[in-house]
Amino acid sequence: MPDFIRNGLQILLNVMKSVRPVDIVDILLLSYLVYLLLKLVRETRAIQLMKGIGLLFLVYVASDFIGLKSITFITNMVLNAGLIAIIVLFQPELRRALEKFGQTTFRFSRMTFGADESVTERWRHAIPIICEAAEQLSRTNTGALIVIERSTKLGEQILNGTVMKAEPTTELFGNIFYPKTPLHDGAVIMRDGIIWAAACFLPKPQKEEIIDKHLGSRHRAAIGMSENSDALVIVVSEETGQISVAHDGSITRNYTRESLSRLLTDTLIPPDKEPAWRGRTIRLPFLRQKLRGRKSDETAPAQDTEIEETVPAASDSAKEG
Repeated sequence: MPDFIRNGLQILLNVMKSVRPVDIVDILLLSYLVYLLLKLVRETRAIQLMKGIGLLFLVYVASDFIGLKSITFITNMVLNAGLIAIIVLFQPELRRALEKFGQTTFRFSRMTFGADESVTERWRHAIPIICEAAEQLSRTNTGALIVIERSTKLGEQILNGTVMKAEPTTELFGNIFYPKTPLHDGAVIMRDGIIWAAACFLPKPQKEEIIDKHLGSRHRAAIGMSENSDALVIVVSEETGQISVAHDGSITRNYTRESLSRLLTDTLIPPDKEPAWRGRTIRLPFLRQKLRGRKSDETAPAQDTEIEETVPAASDSAKEG
């Protein structure tokens, strides 16, 4: 065996011997953080900003190599202040990342210690009413926007609306979204299974420049709300009566009453009905997923409609409410 191969193998063996378990954990965590960073900036304005920072660094290296002192000095000063600039420029993305981290922590806590049974029962009562109201509003082409609050609290949006704290009914939804009423222009926010506020204004989407031009103001507001929180946002188009749901920055369309009910039930209601003593014990997440899959295989009816997902993609429909 040649000496350089033997020496290379010896160096590799020495490195492997010096690796501790904590070093492997460190590398895995760093890799995961880099993956989250790339996932965060993908398809947002942040990716363009990162390209600009990378280009600026290349200019600095090239100017320093050639000997362009003025350019080198300027780019060096800009890069030295890069951390503050990144915080300022990436403020929306960093805020969204911290919110998602908080949402993940909340979901883990809920999966571990269980959900409040009273809240679950209120959602069991509210889901059929929401689906019936959406179906009726769809039949009459009445525009509607219903935000289902989850772990991210929407106090900022609630404050700019009208607080109601009312039990949901089909008639109440119809009165709120009737075009002649004062509360129809805005969104209804539901918290813990009750109508918490109406006439609420939602934030604009972060990726507005890549959203389908055919989507109207309600759909854009729904996408914006789903980007800034983990809420489910139900939209009824004023133009076509089509029912859509926005979540995590994307919008899924062509829902019916049955498919909407399945989505809300799977999202808001724990999949397993356990005795009271089990509700106070630790629940392992992988067992919950297994139970969810087994229950859906046994009880889920056949899909009654084809659901089209927009992330957001091109649409051949006319402009919707």
